[in-house]
Amino acid sequence: MLEKSFGLFFFLKRPKNEKGNLRYVYLRITVDGVSRDLAVKRQWDCQRWNASAGRATGTKEDTKTLNSYLDVMYNKVFQAKKALLDADKILTADSIKRELTGQGDEQRLILAAFKNHNEQMKALVGQEFAPSTLMRYKTAYDHTAAFIKWKYQTDDVAVKDLDYEFVSQFAFWLKSVRKCGHNATMKYLGNFKKIVLECIKKGWILKDPFAGFKTSRKEVIRVALSKEELCTIANKVFETDRLNHVRDIFLFSCYTGLAYIDVCKLRRIDIATGIDGGQWIISTRQKTESATRLPLLPPALQIMAKYEDDPKCCIKGLVLPVLTNQKMNSYLKEIADGCRINKNLTFHIARHTFATTVTLSNGVPIETVSKMLGHKSLKQTQHYAKIVDLKISEDMNLLKDKLQLNA
Repeated sequence: MLEKSFGLFFFLKRPKNEKGNLRYVYLRITVDGVSRDLAVKRQWDCQRWNASAGRATGTKEDTKTLNSYLDVMYNKVFQAKKALLDADKILTADSIKRELTGQGDEQRLILAAFKNHNEQMKALVGQEFAPSTLMRYKTAYDHTAAFIKWKYQTDDVAVKDLDYEFVSQFAFWLKSVRKCGHNATMKYLGNFKKIVLECIKKGWILKDPFAGFKTSRKEVIRVALSKEELCTIANKVFETDRLNHVRDIFLFSCYTGLAYIDVCKLRRIDIATGIDGGQWIISTRQKTESATRLPLLPPALQIMAKYEDDPKCCIKGLVLPVLTNQKMNSYLKEIADGCRINKNLTFHIARHTFATTVTLSNGVPIETVSKMLGHKSLKQTQHYAKIVDLKISEDMNLLKDKLQLNA
C-alpha cells in the first residue's frame, strides 16, 4: 500500500545539559503524517546550520563532508523504502527506521502475514482453493486492516502484541461498525484466526490470543420450499418468457441440488450414462472441488430437453442458459409474488429444497443425499437438510406399528 505523504528532513537537537553551540544531527522520517526521528550520529555547530534547508552552511571542508554524509543518508532512506515496497511490506515511518537500523526482520506484522497468506492462496486458486475462498480471505483482510486503523490509528500491528482484547474488540467492531451478524462476524474471525495460528506455528507469538474466546456460530434455520409450493411454481405459466426461463433453471436446481455456480458451468459433456443406464451428472463442485455424481430425475431431464436447441447452449456446450446470479434472484422475487409464496425466494433455496422436500422427505437416506450434494462430510448435510414434520410423522407411525405388533 502506497503512502499518502512522504517526507524527509534533517534537523539539530540540543543535547541534555549542553550550553554550547554543538547540536546532534537527526533525520525525521514522516509517512502519512506519522514521524520518527533517527540519530545521524554526527554533531554540528548550530550557527553554521540552515534550518530551512536542513544542511550545514559554509564552504569549509567539514561542511562539505557533513552534507555529503547527509546526502548518503537521504539516499539510503529511499533504498529502504524501495526494499519494503518490493517485499510487499507495510510502509510506515517505523518500518523504514527499522530497515535502516537493521531491525527490519525482528518485528513481525499481522497484516503483512495476512497479505502473504492471501498471495500464496491466490497462486493455488484452481488447484487447492476456489476463487470464492480467496475472495472471502481478501474481505477478511480488508476488515482487519480497517479495524486496526480504527482502533490503533496505524497501518499495522506487531504479531506479538495480539491478545484477547484485540480479538474481542475486533468482534465488537465487526458487529457495531460493520453491522455484521453474529455468524458473519465469526466467519471473518475464523479467517483471521487461521493467520494467527500460522504465526504461532512459526514461533512469532507464544500465546494464542483466541484462547478463551468463543467462535461458535448460531444455528440458522434453512428455508426450503414445501411440496405444494414446488408444484405451484412448476405448474405456473408466466406471461413473460424471462420468468418462465428463470423458473426452469430454478426448478432444475431443486431437482438436482446443484448450487448456482455449478448449474452455470454445467456442460453437456458432464452428462453421462450412469451405472443404471440412465442419465447422470458427473462433475466437480466449484466450491469444494468434491465429486458430484447424481442420477437425473424426470423433471430435470424435461428441463434439459427444453433447452437442447438453445443457441447459447449449443455454441458454448452448456446444459442450460443461466443468467447472472443477481438477475436470477431478482426475477425469483417476481416469481414468488406471482405464486403467492411468502418466502424470500433466492436461488440457494433450491439446494435446500432438494435436500429436504425432494429427497429426505421421500425417504432417501441422508448418506445418499450427502453424496449427491457433493459434501465431504455428513455433518455438512445435516447442516443443510431440515427433516420436515411429515418425515418425522411417518417414522413415528412406523415405530407405533412395531410397538403394537410386539405388545
